[in-house]
Amino acid sequence: MAPQLNEILKLSLPERILWAEALWTSIAIDDKAAASYQLSNEQINILEEELIAYKANPDAGFTWEQAKEKIRKG
Repeated sequence: MAPQLNEILKLSLPERILWAEALWTSIAIDDKAAASYQLSNEQINILEEELIAYKANPDAGFTWEQAKEKIRKG
């Protein structure tokens, strides 16, 4: 049986983040969901701006693995 929201909210912050990541991954894997979701023009513009910023300075941020590690450590 799926956990209830109130049970999930009792988890620690790192546990909730990992839970959310697993949920999001399961959504991304679902072909029907991926095929039916369209980004808005605003979302596309934001992503394009972020890509330009990344290409201008690729070392400015963190890798996803580094970010997860920082979150887990608190």
